[in-house]
Amino acid sequence: MTANPLIAVQNLTKSYGGVVALEDMSLSVAMGTIHAVVGENGAGKSTLMKVLAGAVRPDGGQILLDGASVNIASPAAARALGIGIVYQELSLFPERSVLANLFVNREPIRAGLISLPAMEARARPVLDALGLDVDLRAPLGRLSIGEQQLVELARVLLEDPRLLILDEPNSALNKRESERLFTVLGGLRQRGITMLYVSHRLEEVFAISDAITITRNGRDVLTRAVADLTLPEVIEGMIGQSPAALFPPALPRRAGAERQLQVTGLTGGRLADISFTARSGEIVGIAGLEGSGVGDLLGLLFGTVKARQGMATFPDGRGLPASPTAAARRGICLVPADRRHQGLMLDQTIGFNTSAVAVGARNDAPLWFSPRAALARAARQIAALRIKAASGDVVANTLSGGNQQKVVIGKWLETRPEVFLLDDPTRGVDVGAKREIYTLMRQMSADGGIVLFASTELPELIGLCDRILVIYRGRLAGDVAASGMDSRALLHRINTGDILAEATA
Repeated sequence: MTANPLIAVQNLTKSYGGVVALEDMSLSVAMGTIHAVVGENGAGKSTLMKVLAGAVRPDGGQILLDGASVNIASPAAARALGIGIVYQELSLFPERSVLANLFVNREPIRAGLISLPAMEARARPVLDALGLDVDLRAPLGRLSIGEQQLVELARVLLEDPRLLILDEPNSALNKRESERLFTVLGGLRQRGITMLYVSHRLEEVFAISDAITITRNGRDVLTRAVADLTLPEVIEGMIGQSPAALFPPALPRRAGAERQLQVTGLTGGRLADISFTARSGEIVGIAGLEGSGVGDLLGLLFGTVKARQGMATFPDGRGLPASPTAAARRGICLVPADRRHQGLMLDQTIGFNTSAVAVGARNDAPLWFSPRAALARAARQIAALRIKAASGDVVANTLSGGNQQKVVIGKWLETRPEVFLLDDPTRGVDVGAKREIYTLMRQMSADGGIVLFASTELPELIGLCDRILVIYRGRLAGDVAASGMDSRALLHRINTGDILAEATA
């Protein structure tokens, strides 16, 4: 048991029908710390957080707050106990003002009327502490996703919580917005606020947390101070295997003529004079800092960015696609980094999403939408990609991040592509889903596909790729064999454009 715990759970259990979500889960969180909870999808993390937030009633076990047993029967009861939660999905109203979103059903009343000045007076110090300077009376929808995430956090902080639960709070944020959030969380810790932090991004967990609890199959596997843990130990605890098992070996390549993507002197967006060749049967990585031009390269090849100079020759013998639609019809696919806004229609079913490109992109597909054909496509991809869904009628926004990403990939597999452009395809998914996506990438390559794989996670570039293209300030700073790289040497190259001396010694 942690010394001076603010909150502790003992032997919590929760089942949904025959599915066990929590089984003898225990946890103890010290006051004034950031305590991370990590695990694969289905490990029980989100269910545990919902129990603490009063959104789910446990079947057994007990919750202790300040050492006393408490019954958190509802979200209102949790708030009364000083427990606030920021969910992964924003629970905000884009068409309403920032101020209205901060005080939903809690508006201060003066002389029988809602007092906007009182709301502003209470909100401004909290927003200032978060470094958020916005027009409080403007519609929330005008703000960036990062700013909206901070508004969501401010809304919870205005309830003056003692325990702040953060469930994947930066899943939709870019690197700069995430760094801003982490600075804010560090400030909250200094103010004595205790935090439970759920995330798939293990490097960030190590950077900001004081302690980590690993969960697997609804149980707590290990709790230890961050200083006493290593990243490989956490991964092994999550998956029950050595981290090396994350990266599947290359598969035997399909017999047939080699196909190539030849890029020569390509200039467009932030890129200048990019030349390389990618071949079927290999995985070519693309590495670079945010803003270096990695996204522009994929955009040029997919038709969303226009070239000013240079050329590319695809396996069909033709040049750059004029548009994404033209790319799709030529067997070129793009799995975007932002699946929620660019890869999926979240309010639509799996069947609709898996048919969204195939209808009209394939010459042998009908030019109209058929519900029966859509369900057949969905069933095919649910089985092939092991998507955790009962049928193609399931709506995409009810799926976990890893399963949503599989739907995005399945959507493109239905077009039978030859060129795969993968932009950070494992962003925001758990370790188990990453392993499955890596296996899919191996299969794409073995089946004769040309795979270009951009990632912000250096270990996966080194673990999966045959070669890595390094983009530095819009130019190609190297085309290097992944087998001769380690994370330190690759990080040096993408930050400086130079080869680390030790790596070439």
